[in-house]
This record gives sequence, C-alpha cells and structure tokens, in this order.
Amino acid sequence: MQYAIEMYYDDVTEKAIYDLAIKIAERGISSKFLEWKTRPHITLACFNDVDEEKCKKLLNNFAAKHTKKPAYIGSVGMFNDSKTIFLSPIMTKEMYDLQKDLHECMNLFDTNGWEWYCPDRWMPHCTVALTKEDPERAFFDAADYVLHEFKKIQGTFQSVGLVKVSFPVEELCTVELA
Repeated sequence: MQYAIEMYYDDVTEKAIYDLAIKIAERGISSKFLEWKTRPHITLACFNDVDEEKCKKLLNNFAAKHTKKPAYIGSVGMFNDSKTIFLSPIMTKEMYDLQKDLHECMNLFDTNGWEWYCPDRWMPHCTVALTKEDPERAFFDAADYVLHEFKKIQGTFQSVGLVKVSFPVEELCTVELA
C-alpha cells in the first residue's frame, strides 16, 4: 500500500481552493479530482509502505515541534505528463526545512520511486484538476479556467495528516501543528 503525509490549510483557504475544483466539475470539464475525495493539500512525503501506528506516533511528535505556517499561494502550474493543474505556494526556507525535518523523522519508511517528494527535489503543489483520464481538451479547458479565475490566496498551513493513497483517498490521521 502507498501512503502520503499531507499538509492542510485553514478552513477558509481550503474552501477557496476546493471551490476552484468544484467549478471545474460544474462546468463539465473534469470531476476526477473530486472523485478522489481528498482535501486541498500539499504533499510533504510519499512512502511505499508504513507501519501505520508507528507513523501516527511519529507524526504526532513532528506536529508538536512545528508551528502553523503562513500559506501564500501565488501561482498556477501544470504537469503536462499527468495532465494535472495545480496551485503553487510561495515557498520559504522554513517550509523546505519543515519538509526536510519530516523526512528525517520518517526515515525508516521506504520512499523509493517518490523522488519528487524528497528533500532537494520537492515540487510542492496543490492539485485542483486531474484530467489525464478525460478527453484531451479537458486539460486545456481546466487550465484556461484556473488561469482566468485564480486570485492569490493568503492563509495558514494548519495541520498534517497521514493518508492511504487509495481510490478514494483514506485519511488515517490528522494532527494540528503547534
């Protein structure tokens, strides 16, 4: 089984991001992101397998040592190969240090094959549309919609969570940052 540790936003920020995904679905462009039933988030790490109970304890300890962080979402991006449209946070050294610390905390779990989520190779992003399984036009229509509708968002990263990467995503544990 595959797992991820995600970082979540405050309720207002989460709603603003989720509303973009809802509008993409309402316009008949793509509903794939909504079908995954995941919250807007930034993935901090992915693992091939974890001891769930041990990971939850480590995540609780990690969250207790890290405070809530400002979340400045300032741009739109896309992954052409997976036909994913996303929002990008403006990253700070503090955010990169948090992600690196998480990897050090969880170093007993296997990250092979997840190099884009490892320190020094991390591409932080918050998905709003997954269009690979849709007609080719969906990727361009979703990108066009987001480019026209997105406004910079300022909020807070509030919590971290452990999820099972299944369809739909299964949220196993969420812990508030200090």
